[in-house]
Amino acid sequence: MKRKFFRMTALALTGAMGLGFSACGGDSGAGKDGLSKDNIKIGLICLHDDNSTYDANFIKAMDEAKKNLGLKDSQVIVKTNVPETSECKEAAVDLADQGCNIIFADSFGHESYMLEAAEQFPDVQFCHATGTLAHTEKKSNFHDAFASIYQGRYLAGIAAGLKLNEMIDAGTITADKAQMGYVGAFTYAEVISGYTSFYLGAKSVCPSVTMQVQFTGSWYDETAEKEAATTLINKGCVLISQHADSMGAPTACENANVPNISYNGSTKDACPNTFIVSSRINWAPYYEYAVNCVLEGKDIGYDWTGDLSTGSVVLTEVNEQAAAPGTQEAINEAMEKLKNGSVHVFDTANFTIAGAQLTTYMADVDTDANYEGDTEAIKDGYFHESESRSAPYFDLRIDGITLLNDMY
Repeated sequence: MKRKFFRMTALALTGAMGLGFSACGGDSGAGKDGLSKDNIKIGLICLHDDNSTYDANFIKAMDEAKKNLGLKDSQVIVKTNVPETSECKEAAVDLADQGCNIIFADSFGHESYMLEAAEQFPDVQFCHATGTLAHTEKKSNFHDAFASIYQGRYLAGIAAGLKLNEMIDAGTITADKAQMGYVGAFTYAEVISGYTSFYLGAKSVCPSVTMQVQFTGSWYDETAEKEAATTLINKGCVLISQHADSMGAPTACENANVPNISYNGSTKDACPNTFIVSSRINWAPYYEYAVNCVLEGKDIGYDWTGDLSTGSVVLTEVNEQAAAPGTQEAINEAMEKLKNGSVHVFDTANFTIAGAQLTTYMADVDTDANYEGDTEAIKDGYFHESESRSAPYFDLRIDGITLLNDMY
């Protein structure tokens, strides 16, 4: 499995579990005597290579962080195509043996193996993206991180809703045909949180919108993703988005001349007529934060959540050729409201479940074998996603979204 539960104004609130970041925490012995920017060594473990938009995003962010930190190419070792098996531990051990002081891994299924490596190498820091265990394991050299990408998907959803409105105004579709399609990898909370926030963003500007979701059962399968997008288009979806890692869905949209909201980076070059905008997590701020903590001998924190304010949630430039007029302005306005807290993505006034508004929900934050809810997630009228743990835990099935191949 991969990301199961969910893939600077430098002052975000730092909670008791190390959520968010400002400066590094207190002394923890994380650094080593004589360690400096001249001799620190960094490892990165990726599930796929740069043919995957997901892994390419991590690799490009590492290149950015390396440049910003003033490190040499020889100080960073990237291992690609590392499966979610014991091969991950072998890769982590090899990186530690090569002298890496801090090692990152990018996929959910890497977590247990990274934890084993952390136990074997207590003087090396292990940082895992999208995981759920660090805040309960509480090991000084094992850390999880994610970002509030649901904010970015909500903003991308606004771009989608405006495009639907443009179609309605032009008479291309009627309001009751404002149906979007979404290609999802798995029915994990990360994917559910993502497609729901995207839908709510669209609904905030196009009230009649509905959405169908087709799952592929894989994070990276270009053929399956292309087929899923084609299925959705044939079922009347007039705009497609995705939470999967290949060019399958964007290519299907370009071939069918159907507007597309992509993920993890721009597809404008390959899909100039249909690409509108993309959201992605920028991992460079976390890389830089964690590396600086190691250099200063400071605590990285168990569980880190980046957001719009930390530069961790970003959107590409809007493709004016495909987007509705005023899209960039609407995104900018909504972004400011998300930043200042006047708008919340999962405001319970804006969605229902079986026709009813939700007032309470126990989320599965401290994951156990039975995945039982343990944390009240609804307070002050909205679902507090990624605040009690960095990895998403919004797993609700709201009205307006239909799952074509229900894999729950």
